[in-house]
Amino acid sequence: MKAVYRVSFFVIGIFILTFGVSLTIKAGIGTGAWDGLHVGLAELFGMTVGRWIMVTGILLMFLNAYLLKKIPEFLALGTIVIVGLSIDFWLLIVLPDWQPAGNLYRMGALATGIIILSFGICVYLQPQFPANPLDKLMVAIHKRFNISLMLAKTAGELIGLIFAFMVKGPIGIGTLIITFSIGPAVQWFYPPVEAFYKKLVKG
Repeated sequence: MKAVYRVSFFVIGIFILTFGVSLTIKAGIGTGAWDGLHVGLAELFGMTVGRWIMVTGILLMFLNAYLLKKIPEFLALGTIVIVGLSIDFWLLIVLPDWQPAGNLYRMGALATGIIILSFGICVYLQPQFPANPLDKLMVAIHKRFNISLMLAKTAGELIGLIFAFMVKGPIGIGTLIITFSIGPAVQWFYPPVEAFYKKLVKG
């Protein structure tokens, strides 16, 4: 039963967080840095946003291995595929024609997306399966260059932001809001989600 709970939290968490990410994309006022890169690549070269997430995820998996001087964490491929497929499910099947009209609705979609994706992050991290390589990048930079996690996270976001600008991704005011709000939101959700998960697993 413990294994069932672990897998369920992992998959459901990713499903929740990708829905939140999809809402921030559909809001149309700026996405997170790496999401901006994926949307820009999709618009510039074709393929879906989810498939580009898979491509960059695989590349980051090898980059993280290089930074950490370890063998690539190939189990993370499962996480990469689930995230990519989930994003495409929300964007192409559930929300293909939905677009919030007006600044108020766009800000509402962005805020809702941030809350949902932050909650989803807290859920999917509980079972401690291989993390999304994008989440692992912060740890890799932190350990390789011996800098704080905060600086490492900022460095990772700057890398994504630079690439997003290069491919003319949707970077805007929403990008700043996402960058500065996800951390506090995750910090707020994490303790109760962790407590619930531990209680559920212990039975």
